[in-house]
Amino acid sequence: MRASRLPGSLACFLALALAAAGCGLSGGSDDGEATAGGCKVDKANVGSGALSGDVKGDITFQTTNLKKDFGDYFNGVIAAFEKEHPGTKVKWIDDPGDSTFTQRLVADAQGCTLPDVVNINVNTAVALTKNGYLLNLDDKAPDAGKPFTESMWKSSTYAQADGSKVHSVLPWYSGGIVQTFNTDLLKKAGLDPAKPPTTVLGLFDDAKKIAEASDGKYYAFLANPSLRIPADWQQMGIKVLSDDGKKFTFADDPRTAQWVEGMTELYKAGAMPRDSLSSNQDPSNVYGQGKLVYGSTNPNFLRFIQQNNPSIYKKTGVARYMLDDLGHTVGAPQYIGTASTSKNAVTALAFAQFLTNAKNQLEWAKDPNVVIFPSTTESLKDPFFQKVEGTDPFAEARKIVAGDRQTATADEIALTPGELNAISAQIQLAMQGKKSAADALKEAQSKANELIEQGS
Repeated sequence: MRASRLPGSLACFLALALAAAGCGLSGGSDDGEATAGGCKVDKANVGSGALSGDVKGDITFQTTNLKKDFGDYFNGVIAAFEKEHPGTKVKWIDDPGDSTFTQRLVADAQGCTLPDVVNINVNTAVALTKNGYLLNLDDKAPDAGKPFTESMWKSSTYAQADGSKVHSVLPWYSGGIVQTFNTDLLKKAGLDPAKPPTTVLGLFDDAKKIAEASDGKYYAFLANPSLRIPADWQQMGIKVLSDDGKKFTFADDPRTAQWVEGMTELYKAGAMPRDSLSSNQDPSNVYGQGKLVYGSTNPNFLRFIQQNNPSIYKKTGVARYMLDDLGHTVGAPQYIGTASTSKNAVTALAFAQFLTNAKNQLEWAKDPNVVIFPSTTESLKDPFFQKVEGTDPFAEARKIVAGDRQTATADEIALTPGELNAISAQIQLAMQGKKSAADALKEAQSKANELIEQGS
């Protein structure tokens, strides 16, 4: 989902829960007290004026399901911070990050016990910012955005109770997106691996050639439209949602019908396995069998193929993802927020900035157990991302993604499961020839909007 909209059931929960807590910020009284989200806080935490003071004292830092695999890294960061700032103590806690994560964190916020520094996703950032539980960094740390890529910082804003958008979080790590493909199969289809498509419909043109050449022995990609939407639409510049995130608009753009018609044509031509239209097959497994030309767009997929299908890995090529009309890639980063309810906000903000600085982001990105990309400009320019030795697909993908992260925004749209299923079901009917593209999209948009209304 877009940063401006929560899933229906979650939005409903938060609307009720946060209404009881009180919303927004209020100025301080003569005794130096103010409120944030209904909690009494230090006057310096709200209103205009940057935070200032000594970095000292105790704070609590919460991550999301990271302690098991990355304990050494985070303990090292904490130790380095405490050494740099004598008299500080960081208590680290780790949330399991399950489906009730946001609800639990909202409950903590309501109880005025939100951790001082917290790792959050887009949904949680929306809820906490709207109700004043995170520091307004534009006021409290005007230079906070300097380490981050301009596009990521600019797009990482969320609305307060009055509708105004502010920077309330620091961008942290994110994934990436690339084209991956079996070079041998491309050549068999008469296509040049050195000339990958640059648009979504260009990819469809190549897929048609693959269907004509393969005679059912291999395929371009799987048919299930849920694997391609809304990412394809977003790269094509199709407006999937209204600006306020309260209404789907994809059916209003004729290019969406063109996309559905292209998928329908490819399905009929045999560019996709017939049994994959509504199945939940993993593209990685089919690609690993040498039966798909195009693999997953997730760079981590390359590691999976390298470990499980080394012979296919040697035949795998990578290329920049189709930027199409959008002109850049998108991503939904993890964020670090600083609680406006913190009793030690100066130290909390200092630790949040220390954790997300270029040095620490780069160090974690180099961990061989994780495939992540930093949000800081300096980190992305490091030789770790830029140097490629030989023809290793994974190293090449890392360089490509690091380049794209320089211009990527945080505007990724991820549909709720209900929305994705409702939209995909209609497109599947069109691909089977049971509906026109226009009728299928009209119905898909109507059903998806009903889901939004049910949760509003």
